[in-house]
Amino acid sequence: MPHYEPADSFETPRFTGVRTFMRLPHVTDLDGVDFAVIGTPFDTGASYRVGARFGPAAIRTASALQRPFNAAQKIRVFDHLSGVDYGDLPTVPGQIEESHARIAAALTPIVQAGVVPVLLGGDHSVTLAHLRAVSAVHRPLALVHFDSHSDTWDSYFGFQYNHGTPFKRATEEGILDPACSIQIGMRGPLYDPEDLQVARQLGFEVIDGYELPAFTPEALAQRIHARVGKRPVFVTFDIDFVDPAFAPGTGTPEVGGPTSRQALDYLRALHTSTSGGLNLVGCDVVEVLPAYDHGEITALMAATVAYELITLLALKKRDGGA
Repeated sequence: MPHYEPADSFETPRFTGVRTFMRLPHVTDLDGVDFAVIGTPFDTGASYRVGARFGPAAIRTASALQRPFNAAQKIRVFDHLSGVDYGDLPTVPGQIEESHARIAAALTPIVQAGVVPVLLGGDHSVTLAHLRAVSAVHRPLALVHFDSHSDTWDSYFGFQYNHGTPFKRATEEGILDPACSIQIGMRGPLYDPEDLQVARQLGFEVIDGYELPAFTPEALAQRIHARVGKRPVFVTFDIDFVDPAFAPGTGTPEVGGPTSRQALDYLRALHTSTSGGLNLVGCDVVEVLPAYDHGEITALMAATVAYELITLLALKKRDGGA
């Protein structure tokens, strides 16, 4: 079986070659593949700033700085995993429901092949399509959701599909189980005092951005593990979870969030000595909007988040969990 890992940057400089995530080979044959990084370049679901369709390209460019040894987690990732950059999923500009259908149709056989998708958005509406595909194999899913918004609106301007509604739709469709799911980091002004209660009424546990500073990364990880248990888990990370001082290139920024270091610590703590790792079957990083980025700091943060999620897969496999 082939084993895929990044190009050796001691042999070819990291600024050369076609831009793929971490300089992984662009491969669509899934034999011998543990995970595939896949772009979802779609932003027609955005309600404020648009341009996240260019997010996957920006994240790939910034990811050239990621290296095979994760010093924080003390693991050589590609000793345990074979990974590729699969390319992008098909979308139809301006057509959200048709795009969702095409995204799910293209992603489903990848998941059926036993490959864990690491998806790069795109606005957060695309996560509904990601969940549809992953749940075709792993149903129902538990969701771990890092964000400054709960994305559980019923509708926006009378329409039921946009980046503020995916988790209401996913709950209605039965593709995730809110009783085993948790949302983390919600903050900022709301339209109504009941807005956050909608997610709780649907059954999600919510640790909002005002509670979050009281949690150490280890305490948050324990809370997450207690919620999801051993169920198949999808992790979705909206880059606006991070304070815009550290991630300005996003569509709906909210001040008062975690620093980049704090956000990474929350992710790194998810593999614990007591609980082991999450049963991670898919993940995405969304809402990177390069036109509002400065010095690629948002894209670099998103690339690092994706790298840390991949590292969780490596830790799980190293420790006999996959």
